[in-house]
Amino acid sequence: MKSFLKVLTLVTLVSGLAKAETVMIKIDGSSTVYPITEAMAEEFQIEQKNAIKVTAGISGTGGGFKKFCRGETDIQDASRPITKAEMEDCRKANIKYFELPIAYDAAVIVVNKKNDWLTEISVDDLKKIWEPSAQGQIKKWNQVNAKWPAVDIKLYGAGSDSGTFDYFTEAIVGKAKSSRGDYTASEDDNTIVKGVAGDKGALGYIPMSYYMENQKTLKALAVIGGAKAPVKTGILPSKQTVENGTYYPLSRPLFLYVSDVSAKKPEVKTFVNYYLKHASAVVTSVKYVALPPKAYELAAEHFAKGKLGTVFGSESHVGLKIEDLMKKEATF
Repeated sequence: MKSFLKVLTLVTLVSGLAKAETVMIKIDGSSTVYPITEAMAEEFQIEQKNAIKVTAGISGTGGGFKKFCRGETDIQDASRPITKAEMEDCRKANIKYFELPIAYDAAVIVVNKKNDWLTEISVDDLKKIWEPSAQGQIKKWNQVNAKWPAVDIKLYGAGSDSGTFDYFTEAIVGKAKSSRGDYTASEDDNTIVKGVAGDKGALGYIPMSYYMENQKTLKALAVIGGAKAPVKTGILPSKQTVENGTYYPLSRPLFLYVSDVSAKKPEVKTFVNYYLKHASAVVTSVKYVALPPKAYELAAEHFAKGKLGTVFGSESHVGLKIEDLMKKEATF
């Protein structure tokens, strides 16, 4: 009888553990989008009383898409649209997806606080510094502009798997992934923050939220956008200048991509709907620029109606304004 009771107790315990097993949602991708998803995941897990666990990795937009298109993750954080090559990888693996714009960001040009010769910089000067032909050639600030000092330039930027790298090189150099290679590259924006903060001659580019969190140790430069810019003077990144498109050409939309297979899972569906419902507040709280309420309504509608695919993938969207994004979404 005692043996029977022991067995019964063991079976009951195992059964209880099985019922209490936490459901997992796997997310990876952009370090830029990560702060939004991390904050969203924390609030969601509290609401769900930790019955659903959300894990978020930072392997960069490109690295994340590799996993996503192999079916290894449910959701992809992306700081640029999906590329033609990634679309083909997903097609080969029969991975279909929802494309959901969730915020706007700015790539901020930062220098060391002790830099006393710069308050603004032009796109042309940034190109001189970052284009492939500058490698091993442009080593000091006065080689870019004779008015600047003969101080060594120490460059910090996104790694090649980062969507920020793709966007920055396309916006500044004119071709995605076209960059000098002799700089400190990292998928972790905190590494770039520390590097620039620790060197008087440093220059780097980081997402706006990372700058906002580190304003005491970094200085942002106003950007003179060039011939296509709506304003010809130097413009600092801010909520207002990102919204009105004057911080040109370094403003961009951020995305979630959700696997259609994963979207059929109740936990993923619940999380995505929660994300879109609370996006405006959470995006603002982590220092990004929220989209208009109508944008989140359209995204939720597309998700509910099963509207798969992309209206942004494989195209250049340098300087895309929020109003232009809304027009594209409205006709999706």
